[in-house]
Amino acid sequence: MQQFIDAAPGVRLWTEQRGAADAAPLLLIMGAQATGVGWPEPLVDALAEHHRVIRYDHRDTGRSTWSFEELPYRIADLAEDVIAVLDGLGVGRAHVVGMSLGGMLAQMVLADHPDRLLSATLIGTSALSSTPYTRADGSTVPVDELPGIAPEVLELWARPVEDHGPTAEVERRIEHWRVLAGDQLPFDTAYFRALEHRVIEHTGHHRTGTAHGRAEHEGMLRTDRLAANEVPTLVVCAPAEPVFPPPHPQHLAQCVRGASVVEIPGMGHALPPTVLGPLAAAILAHTGAAAD
Repeated sequence: MQQFIDAAPGVRLWTEQRGAADAAPLLLIMGAQATGVGWPEPLVDALAEHHRVIRYDHRDTGRSTWSFEELPYRIADLAEDVIAVLDGLGVGRAHVVGMSLGGMLAQMVLADHPDRLLSATLIGTSALSSTPYTRADGSTVPVDELPGIAPEVLELWARPVEDHGPTAEVERRIEHWRVLAGDQLPFDTAYFRALEHRVIEHTGHHRTGTAHGRAEHEGMLRTDRLAANEVPTLVVCAPAEPVFPPPHPQHLAQCVRGASVVEIPGMGHALPPTVLGPLAAAILAHTGAAAD
């Protein structure tokens, strides 16, 4: 079932629900400039066997309002959109699963609205905390000395995006996914091509947005509140992650009180077919335990 909700004056967000209406709600929060249909269909279907799964398009993605030029916003506003989606769909509390920027938004909701969450799963993201990372030997590493984004990713992100038509844009996005997926699993070109065709069909155009990169990022740290967390939280570790490589997941789990870590073999900063089964199993084990 698809539905639009009003998140703020002049801002409407596209949402979709799948699964039994009386099942425990689970909200999927995608990354920067990514639509809700970026969550792979097999993963959504697997989760919907046990949950009322909700996914949505961020502002300036998909079928939601593209309004940054006229109505600039902060990343913190995108976190409040999470609450607006829950309110608009009549959901009091939900499990949330956030990937990349979505994982940061989930952390902000953990900190600011813990009463709205049943559990949280954080994928491919970094801690919104200034707490140093503590190694196994007890030594510490300041946050700004943790491993950075891989050079090949930064090089791709530095290239200007030029409009050479939808076919060329799909190929550009496939190359982007090839780098983000890491080097531990075979790359499925046909799968990611089909994904991007779905995204373009859903959105209605092939333009690439830049709003989330330009939105105000200040005020995102939640160090003390994450350290006092009481919401069951799972951190997914992706060993081939080129954006937030290990030990970022371990650091995140240290910063969010009570968090646990699960590793998905071969996973990078993407959701190829090979990882969907193990990822769904990990999420469902976590949400099931949180419900007990």
